[in-house]
Amino acid sequence: MQSARLGRLGLAIGSTSDLDKGRVHRRGRSSFSVSSAVHLRTRSERTIGAIESYTAGAEISPRRGRWLWFSTDEIPRITGKFRMTPELYRKNGFEQKIGPLVFVKSVNGSPLLVVKTASVSEAGRPRSAKSRTKTGRLRKGQRAKDFIVAFVGIPRTARAARINVRAIMEAAVSRLPQTFNEEMRKG
Repeated sequence: MQSARLGRLGLAIGSTSDLDKGRVHRRGRSSFSVSSAVHLRTRSERTIGAIESYTAGAEISPRRGRWLWFSTDEIPRITGKFRMTPELYRKNGFEQKIGPLVFVKSVNGSPLLVVKTASVSEAGRPRSAKSRTKTGRLRKGQRAKDFIVAFVGIPRTARAARINVRAIMEAAVSRLPQTFNEEMRKG
C-alpha cells in the first residue's frame, strides 16, 4: 500500500494462519493441513470504501446534495475525528468562529463556498482563518481578506485501481514451492 502511495491504508488489512495460532494439523508423518486468511481489521465504511476503490477502481459521487466538497488550506482540515465538510462546518460552530458560508460560482463556473470578511494569519500560516471581532476589527496577528474560499465543489470523481491483488496473490503462489522447501529443511 505504501509503494502505491496510499500511506497507512495497508494497516487496515490483517492476516492470520494456523501457524500463527499454533495449530498446524498433522495427519501422520508425511501429511498435514494448514490454512491462512487475509481480512480487514476495521468496520469503518470510509476505510473499506477506500480499499475497494484502490483495488477495483471506483466512481465517487455525492450521496446527499449535488456536489462533493473539499476544504481548502484556509480552514481547518479536520473537526473532531472527521474531515471538514460544509455540514460539519455549520454543526461544529465554525460559522461563529470564522464566518457563514456563501455559495458562489468561480470564474470557470465551478461551485465554491466562501466566507466573506474573514481574516487569515499575517505570517501566512495555512488553516488560520478567523472571524473579525464584533466591531469588525482584526484579531492580533491576522490580516484582512475580502473573502476566503472555504470549500471547492465537484460533481464526481473517479479512483483508478492502484493495487493489483491478483498479481500479489500470483507472486505469493509462485514463491510457495521455494518457501515450502525452506521450511521442510528447517525441521
